[in-house]
Amino acid sequence: MSPLTSRAPGLNGAALGRAELICGIIVDGHHVSPATLRIALCCKPPEQLMLVTDAMPSVGSDADSFVLQGRQIAVRDGICRDVDGTIAGSHLDMATAVANTVRMLGVPIEAAARMAAYSPAAFLGLADSLGTIAPGHRADLVAIDADLGVTGTWIGGVP
Repeated sequence: MSPLTSRAPGLNGAALGRAELICGIIVDGHHVSPATLRIALCCKPPEQLMLVTDAMPSVGSDADSFVLQGRQIAVRDGICRDVDGTIAGSHLDMATAVANTVRMLGVPIEAAARMAAYSPAAFLGLADSLGTIAPGHRADLVAIDADLGVTGTWIGGVP
């Protein structure tokens, strides 16, 4: 992706500068620096930033490697890299993305949850039935404890 520089805003600058756009961010501490993510938070309200995992097949498993489009990918310290060291996706799940957003960026849990649920639903044009807790909305819920650990999930209202 083209970088944001002083004379050429690139894709990032163009997206952050357009009020009507919803932007995806990967809050894993590797893809984008926390300082850069804080700049994005200054440019956009939580409703216009959606958490993205860019998750690879290793997420949720003990696998320390996998093959992606014929390339061997190694998982080390939460980063998926090919043999040349190029980032090839993340080892990030959405619950950790929410926790990182709270811990690394200082975003209130309510705003981080909105970035994980409402913003993607709005981006997909589904905010009338997903992304918030409201009558008539699908009950896909995640319960977390005080340490931001997942304690339960419901899909369509079923535990």
